[in-house]
Amino acid sequence: MREVVVIGSGCAGLTAAIYAARAKLSPLVIRGHEAGGQLSLTTAVENYPGFPKGVQGPELVEMMEKQAAEFGAEYMEGDVTRAGLSTRPFTLEVGKERIETRALIIASGASAKLLGLESERRLLGHGVSTCATCDGYFFRGKDVAVVGGGDTAAEEALFLTRYANRVSLIHRRDHLRASKIMADRLLRNEKIKPVFDSVVTTVLDPEKNEVTGVGLRNVKTAEETFYPCDGLFIGIGHSPNTALFRGQLEMDDVGYLKTSNGSKTNIPGVFAAGDVQDRSYRQAVTAAGSGCMAAIDAERFLEAEN
Repeated sequence: MREVVVIGSGCAGLTAAIYAARAKLSPLVIRGHEAGGQLSLTTAVENYPGFPKGVQGPELVEMMEKQAAEFGAEYMEGDVTRAGLSTRPFTLEVGKERIETRALIIASGASAKLLGLESERRLLGHGVSTCATCDGYFFRGKDVAVVGGGDTAAEEALFLTRYANRVSLIHRRDHLRASKIMADRLLRNEKIKPVFDSVVTTVLDPEKNEVTGVGLRNVKTAEETFYPCDGLFIGIGHSPNTALFRGQLEMDDVGYLKTSNGSKTNIPGVFAAGDVQDRSYRQAVTAAGSGCMAAIDAERFLEAEN
């Protein structure tokens, strides 16, 4: 029987583990299929407090893991395949293992939707990004491209105009799907160049380990062209990793877990932290803050029972 189990090993999950371990709750952290979360796919992180010269994403994850382990957190490889939350203790299945826990912190994050290109995957963190707020600063004075046509892409493109020389918005349709106010703001911006009726077919150049441009195909004419740019931002949205809890926990229309009074879900003893319940900010520091909240909420919940 576990006092606390944390699902997810990104900033939210590891911060929750640090706080829970310091509270002598001996948390078990189940790493999940994306161990380390979004930070593990990031290179330089310059907006996390305490690192004036920045820190590599995987290095930050490693330090947090060691810190939690120092206080007694344990780690388990694998992915939760089944969660029974209707009765307590809650039950989790990881492979052939069955785990029981009095409290559960869900920090399984949200995965950025990608185009599904091999070249895109190889250059992720090396010129290909899913977060303008995180990485825009590294493209000062450069030409970048954003893929997408909804509010996410519009927000990314507008943010990038603070740093980039030119921002090209690549969209497969001949008009934007973004809300009218966002679309109008984007089309009025002199730094943004819409590239309509086009899809990205490849990202160059994996062999150089940097982005030099993208291959485009016009969906109406089938014409193939090369479009030069120094960076590519994917702005087609995120998918919260919550399918496992559908029908058990309250979610919004996209699938983000609903929380109230801090990190509490609709089931007492189940708490949510990080990108799995945050569709607005999605930053390492906000994830860490919500992980802290979830651990404190879980500690108080267990204390009240005792």
